[in-house]
Formats: sequence, structure tokens, C-alpha cells
Amino acid sequence: MADIPADLDALRGSIDNLDAVLIHVLAERFKLTERVGRLKAERALPPADPAREARQLERLRALAEDAHLDPEFAEKVLAFIVAEVIRHHERIADEAREAS
Repeated sequence: MADIPADLDALRGSIDNLDAVLIHVLAERFKLTERVGRLKAERALPPADPAREARQLERLRALAEDAHLDPEFAEKVLAFIVAEVIRHHERIADEAREAS
């Protein structure tokens, strides 16, 4: 294997660190959305909230533009995350119905 230039190795190290941050931030986000899902299930609220999702999408696109990140890419990432959250909320609601 060829020697890796120090600057390339340093950049990769920074990328690895950011990947770890992303994973930890996503884990924290999903802990919070799990709590939201349990509250929704307790109150018989629907798993999805299209109005909130639309507001979040608009907010995220603006944040992406401010950060010089492609808003369409940011939208795809949020759509994936929201779909997973809704799937979790549906599971939580099903579990709550089965328990009652």
C-alpha cells in the first residue's frame, strides 16, 4: 500500500470524527422522537404530522442554504429521517394498542 500523504490522512481523520458526531447526533434525535412517539400513542395522535414536517422542511432548506449545502440533498436526508421516525411512531402506536 502506498504511503498516504499527511494532509490526506488528516482530512480523513476529520471526516471520521464528523461521521462519529453525525451518528451520535442522530442517536440523540431518535431518543427524543421516541419520546414524542410515546406521547402521541398515549394521546391517540397520528404518527405523522404533515404540517410540522412541511415547516421543518422549509426550515432545513433555509439552514442548508445558509451553510452552503445543497438544499435538495438536505431535503432528501430529512425525508429519510422523517420516514424512519414515522415508522417508529407507527410501531409504538401498534404496541400501545396491543397493550390496552
